[in-house]
Amino acid sequence: MTSKGYQAWLQNGFEPDHAAMGPIHDFLQQIITTAQAGSGIYQTAVQELVDGIRSITGQKPVCMESGSGRYLTLGTIGSSSFIDQSIEAGEAERLGDEGFVIRKVDRGEHVYIVLAGKTEKGLLYAVFHFLRLLKTGGLTDQVDVTEVPKYRLRMVNHWDNMDGSVERGYAGQSIFYRNDVLLSRSARVRDYARLLASVGINGIAINNVNVHRHETRLITEVYLPDVARIADIFRNYGIRLYLSVNFAAPIELGDLRTADPLDADVQKWWKEKAADVYCYVPDFGGFLVKADSENRPGPFTYGRDHADGANMLAEALKPYGGIVLWRCFVYNCHQDWRDRTTDRARAAYDHFKPLDGRFLDNVVLQIKNGPMDFQVREPVSPLIGAMEKTNQIVEFQITQEYTGQQKDVCYLIPQWKEVLDFDTRIKGEGSTVKEIAAGLVHPYVHSGITAVSNIGDDLNWTGHHLAQANLYGYGRLIWNPELSSELIAKEWALLTFGPNKAAADTIADILMASWPIYEKYTSPLGVGWMVRPHYHYGPDIDGYEYSKWGTYHFADCHGIGVDRTQSTGTGYSAQYEKANSELYENLETCPDELLLFFHHVPYTHRLKSGKTVIQHIYDTHFEGVEQVEQVISRWRGLEGDIDAERYRHVCGRLEAQLENAKEWRDVINTYFYRKSAIPDEKNRVIY
Repeated sequence: MTSKGYQAWLQNGFEPDHAAMGPIHDFLQQIITTAQAGSGIYQTAVQELVDGIRSITGQKPVCMESGSGRYLTLGTIGSSSFIDQSIEAGEAERLGDEGFVIRKVDRGEHVYIVLAGKTEKGLLYAVFHFLRLLKTGGLTDQVDVTEVPKYRLRMVNHWDNMDGSVERGYAGQSIFYRNDVLLSRSARVRDYARLLASVGINGIAINNVNVHRHETRLITEVYLPDVARIADIFRNYGIRLYLSVNFAAPIELGDLRTADPLDADVQKWWKEKAADVYCYVPDFGGFLVKADSENRPGPFTYGRDHADGANMLAEALKPYGGIVLWRCFVYNCHQDWRDRTTDRARAAYDHFKPLDGRFLDNVVLQIKNGPMDFQVREPVSPLIGAMEKTNQIVEFQITQEYTGQQKDVCYLIPQWKEVLDFDTRIKGEGSTVKEIAAGLVHPYVHSGITAVSNIGDDLNWTGHHLAQANLYGYGRLIWNPELSSELIAKEWALLTFGPNKAAADTIADILMASWPIYEKYTSPLGVGWMVRPHYHYGPDIDGYEYSKWGTYHFADCHGIGVDRTQSTGTGYSAQYEKANSELYENLETCPDELLLFFHHVPYTHRLKSGKTVIQHIYDTHFEGVEQVEQVISRWRGLEGDIDAERYRHVCGRLEAQLENAKEWRDVINTYFYRKSAIPDEKNRVIY
């Protein structure tokens, strides 16, 4: 496939800034390889470097076992004297399993650039980073780069079903399945592995956490040969395979009459299934589990708790080094809307905090970044870091379920950076989410970050060309959370659309403005959820208001918001450490952007901006539409600076986004005007 959209940020025929590339051009003619030629990852690294240089310069470099003059050399530490002489004392240990160096070495007759890692995975990441720098003008003839990823597990979760559908997928059908068959020989799977490896992803779960009948059989010999072939593809790119499993699989596969985790036959059954999986996939990562959530089976059926369920699976995986990723998205999805004491936001903390210390050390709790469900704005989950003795990873959502579904532009990296920078105060100041997820606040054996994928079989992978920035940005951010959102956006734009820096700056500006714009014309001040039930696109303010899902805004003629204070509400605010609890509890100190998440207030309540809540609602919804119009104008200014196909595609998406924003504006403003009977101070049209 040759579509520029398909190539994403790994464009072929890339036209770099030749002036910027000049100082290192002479190094690109020869590549000195080492004696590791038999390794899959090493061969991948060499091939990616050769192909990448050829696509940039138009000339294929020559691979040799020795050379002179100026050249590149790549390998692992210990494989070559040329490489070892470039490594400083103690540096190999500091690099760990996935870090790398890119360094110029001058030895008189030999002047070369080393690409090296302690392991082959580190080497592969060095190659992709070298090519990224080459394309974006970031290389000089004095290059000296050392990088180590912040997080040990850097993962994506696919919600793909074997019939080919993708739950919360907005970019076509699955690339892994069709009609209950695994597409294990699809070239597209390899192309996807390249995209993931190029931004440092090292783990993937390839099936939906809501495991249906056919997916339940992925851990059986019916499908394991095909699972193994897919694992082989990802392995060559340094990515370990995981599978979502059905907790009730012993029953659903017809082998047992119970799935009780304390039943000896159930424990034996899972140990046998784990042995089968590792027979086919020796480096299998482990099981991802959604249990006792949204009608999925789990240990609650048998009067057991989450520790009982997770530990049973962990025992089965432990002999092979596998882990259990146990999702904490557990809440009452059959809530009585009349009950004002039950609070979905409280659920994860209430379920899991009392179990701290009971989980085995190969169990990892997977915690959504917010306590509800990937809303455009919500506070950081208080469960993150709250369990000192239980491994945790943070879960983001790349797919834009509640943030425009890859129809509307919504660049999510700034949102995730806010989450990562949030100081939980769990161990005093500096206990940020980014440090907790790295295992640096509590001594977690396993830690990291995962996210729900946003790709499908659309030719451009993500439905909307600009939505590719979220997948790219996710990988870059969880490699190094200190990277700025702006830098990531500009880097992606240059790699994806070419080296026109003015065009890249415009695209990056559009991305950077997109999350605030989307928030303005959708749900205000952290209240969330005003979407069409189940579909989750477009406005329906009361769609969930009288439902079982526990996602309410409680608007009436007097005011709006959910009282989650300890003093008069659900008590959710008390789940945070003292400083944050007091911040949210107090109406005067609660941040305006989360006001309605924590407090029920009158429409006349004054925000810190000086505006009333109702006027803020009116103003932001009008502003959101106006700003989408400005984005369209800026995008149209790029005509001729980027290829026509992608230019036209994004034009069409932006026009659709404008109509969507207008609908949100008019529905939201009219609803609250009719509820409050308070007119807009600026006398704009409200229906």
